[in-house]
Amino acid sequence: MALIVQKFGGTSVGDAERIGAVADHVARTREAGNDVVVVVSAMGKFTDDLIRLADEVSPTRPPRELDMLLTAGERISMALVSMALGARGVESASFTGSQAGIITTTDHTRAKILEMHPDRIREALDAGLVPVVAGFQGVSTEKDITTLGRGGSDVTAVALAAALHADVCEIYTDVTGVFSADPRVVDRARRLPKVSFDEMMEMAATGGRVLMLRSVEFARRHGVPLHVRSSFTWEPGTWIVEEDPTMEEAVVTAITDDKSEAKVTVGGVPDRPGVAATLFRKLADQGINLDMIVQNTGANGLTDISFTVAKTDLQAASGVCNAVKDEIGAAEVTTDDNIGRVSIVGAGMKSNPGVTALMFETLSQNGINIEMISTSSIRISCVLRAEKVGDAVRALHTAFGLDAAQF
Repeated sequence: MALIVQKFGGTSVGDAERIGAVADHVARTREAGNDVVVVVSAMGKFTDDLIRLADEVSPTRPPRELDMLLTAGERISMALVSMALGARGVESASFTGSQAGIITTTDHTRAKILEMHPDRIREALDAGLVPVVAGFQGVSTEKDITTLGRGGSDVTAVALAAALHADVCEIYTDVTGVFSADPRVVDRARRLPKVSFDEMMEMAATGGRVLMLRSVEFARRHGVPLHVRSSFTWEPGTWIVEEDPTMEEAVVTAITDDKSEAKVTVGGVPDRPGVAATLFRKLADQGINLDMIVQNTGANGLTDISFTVAKTDLQAASGVCNAVKDEIGAAEVTTDDNIGRVSIVGAGMKSNPGVTALMFETLSQNGINIEMISTSSIRISCVLRAEKVGDAVRALHTAFGLDAAQF
């Protein structure tokens, strides 16, 4: 008998019919002799609707009250799924994040999990019940309700799987797995049967929209196998597991793209120690997360520092840079929100020369200019004009043989 944690996203529980399909699937998993813990997101776009309602009633949206509001979506889902299971003869019990023992930091709207005390979940399993847990939420060390930010339900599922020593954590969504590229961009993209944790982390960090980076990091740290599947077809999906050193890896596994970032350039900065440290400390103090960073070669004692941030942080980042401009002796601050990032990811890149050359040659042959470059041992990312992203992804997908790959 296996213990399986099954997480269902918003589209999977989007209406009564979909909730019924989820209940049927959970019931079949139980009939196969498995114990099941279910984690659910809010129905469809319910969370977005709540945020819009909050905007209408208050221009400030106090974080504590926003968390209290947003957790209602998952509580509705957990109760409805539990009722649907009962209608199919499956005994279950629903639990909020706090009831499930998820202890978090005090950072409202973006809390991190500190501890897991799933005693009530274990008791429910021992009693033969299916626990249905509200994702995306927990309780802080100060006993306030908190939410875990984007991808929070995935994090909830992985954290429960780790704490309960589950055999697998299944993430059900509206796609059939992880693909070699976004199928909406590349019509010949293929589903990948298996991806290593390292590859999935790079894909999640560079635009792969199936799993959020935090959940993959958590799964890797605690050794939780992930299985990304569709709740619309129930067919096998993509396994995210530890890299198998005995297997020959593909040179490039996937091409990812991301147009959610913007670029900030602090120009005419004195080329001396401490300037970058001062700038980035000010940004960090405001909770602004940076991604790619490039500092140009100094000339005449001056240099330019460019970095990318989420578009949602662009205004705040620009404000910090302008506020610190005189302190660090910068000449100007400019921003650009018409950029995109394209990345190639693959564990096989570590042992195959020529990958970088082929990527740059392919972009050059297609008239695509590179503005920034960032690399890791299994990833190369390039920033380019936003309107060129689709062309770049398709060209690279073909150049690295992914169009013809049989997964």
